[in-house]
Amino acid sequence: MRRFFLLIAVCFFINPASFAQYGQYDSAKTVPPFKIFDNLYYVGIDWVSAYLIKTDDGLILIDALYRNYPAHILQSVKELGFDPKQIKYILCTHGHYDHCEGADTLKKITNARIGMTETDWQIAEWKLQNDYASVTTRLTRDLVINDGDSLQLGGTTLKFYVTPGHTLGVLSIAFPVRDGHNTYNAFMLGGVGLNFTGAKQTEIYLKSMDRLMQMKDLQVNISNHPHTGKIFERARLLQTRKPGEPHPFVAPADFQNWLRGLKSDAEKKLVQEKAKEKS
Repeated sequence: MRRFFLLIAVCFFINPASFAQYGQYDSAKTVPPFKIFDNLYYVGIDWVSAYLIKTDDGLILIDALYRNYPAHILQSVKELGFDPKQIKYILCTHGHYDHCEGADTLKKITNARIGMTETDWQIAEWKLQNDYASVTTRLTRDLVINDGDSLQLGGTTLKFYVTPGHTLGVLSIAFPVRDGHNTYNAFMLGGVGLNFTGAKQTEIYLKSMDRLMQMKDLQVNISNHPHTGKIFERARLLQTRKPGEPHPFVAPADFQNWLRGLKSDAEKKLVQEKAKEKS
């Protein structure tokens, strides 16, 4: 437990912008896996998330990391008491290397299906130019996910939304999480960053934010970069939670405030992008 708190504390002082670009020195750190809900676990690293969903009929992995970090996912799954070969699906939120590159390695070990949207499969296949595409691994197309699709495994149903902006095929996912007798609606916004160019794509991002802000049942923010959803901060609160206290990850008002902040940042970016195009 002391090791857990030490690593979490270290993560609070890491600025994600300080990480070197892919292909250069990688200063990422692994963190011990931890339970968030009765059916949801964190198996990612300090700056990129990966989550394990437990169902009655196997496991679902959201995002696959990159380079040698899939090995950390496999070890984390084992540490949590699960068999990695029970991973039936690997869902990649978008085609950037840090979220999908490791899916190739994990598929060879688990034989899981890999799911991604059509547009972002093209990034992962190297058919679309993208500065954040993998430079070492070309994924082989598998399961193509469309807006409105769903996936059922055991008694768990995941609902899929295509929310373009960060990439043009960002996959967002809604799924139930359990805390004792209580069930909540968790939501993964599959792409948050504004590290793209152009007024058109910024406008697309803003439309996705408007769509999400109209959804009334967003209770749990499961972010694919831990700092954006305060994953480690909430995990620390969860470790010290007393009986009867609310679950620190269940925070619908915080979720809406977060979305409003993302929209505000995108509106500022839109002004800047339009100014660039006029100059």
